[in-house]
Amino acid sequence: MFTPKYPPADHAPTASTTTASAVPATITPAPVTPAPVSNRPTIQLTPGSTLALVGGGTAVVLIVGTVLVSMLLAVAITGVSVAICAVVLRSLLNDSRKGR
Repeated sequence: MFTPKYPPADHAPTASTTTASAVPATITPAPVTPAPVSNRPTIQLTPGSTLALVGGGTAVVLIVGTVLVSMLLAVAITGVSVAICAVVLRSLLNDSRKGR
C-alpha cells in the first residue's frame, strides 16, 4: 500500500542482427544552421537621449535616497523617544517605591 509503484523501465531499441555488413554504419552529424537574425531594431543613443537617461537616473537615485534617509530618521526619532519615555517611567517608579 505504501510502497511506490515505478513505471516500467524504458529500453533502447537493439540493433538488428540481420544487416549484411558486420561493419557499423558511420553516423554523419546534422548540418549546423546559423542563428536567425533578429528583426528588432537596434537602440541608437544620441547625445540628447543619453543626457535624458543620465538625468532620469540621477532623479531616481535622489528620490530613493531621500525616502530611505527619511525612514531612517523616523526610526531613530522613534527609538530616542521610546528611550526617553523609559527613563522617565523608571524614575517615576523609583520615586514611588521610595515614598517621596
